[in-house]
Amino acid sequence: MTPATFRKLALSLPEAYESSHLGHADFRVRKRIFATLAYPDIAWAMVKLTPAQQQFFVGAHPAVFTAVKGGWGLKGATNVKLRAATVAILRQPLEAAWKNVAPPSLAAAAFNRTTP
Repeated sequence: MTPATFRKLALSLPEAYESSHLGHADFRVRKRIFATLAYPDIAWAMVKLTPAQQQFFVGAHPAVFTAVKGGWGLKGATNVKLRAATVAILRQPLEAAWKNVAPPSLAAAAFNRTTP
């Protein structure tokens, strides 16, 4: 996956928009970050999961996902190795990250299915 593909997928989510934080492109819904690009470098992205979601996706695709180092990783922040990712693999965790920060009413209206 390229950074452009990651960006397109993130921006396809309801009310998602691009901003920046600490020198990295980030993706937000209603001012809350759910993903970033180029963290820790251009080969990576990050999705903001819960610890349980992180455990599930890292277990399912260890070549694609890894916990961010330190405290953020313990809270669920999960790095995505872009080169190893595909749209099919990344869609569900990216939607989960979006749902984690979106207002419940918006999340319920946008997605009728549950994520891990």
